[in-house]
Amino acid sequence: MARQKKQPVDNAFALFDVIYQDGARTSNRKVPTADIDQFDRENSIRTFIEQQDRKIAEMSGNPRGPIKSITPSA
Repeated sequence: MARQKKQPVDNAFALFDVIYQDGARTSNRKVPTADIDQFDRENSIRTFIEQQDRKIAEMSGNPRGPIKSITPSA
């Protein structure tokens, strides 16, 4: 019996540095490229990172402040 090849999965990530209103900074935040809307990149990236922050805040009990800026990691 022949093996069926699996469809390739897009495992690519884009990395971003996030600066919050209080001056805190997080580096190399992973955002799957499949979740980035090509027509509204900035909003889709911000939405994904805010979702990550909410999930982290639920688990740790330490909420993050509002995001000031998001830049691609070097």
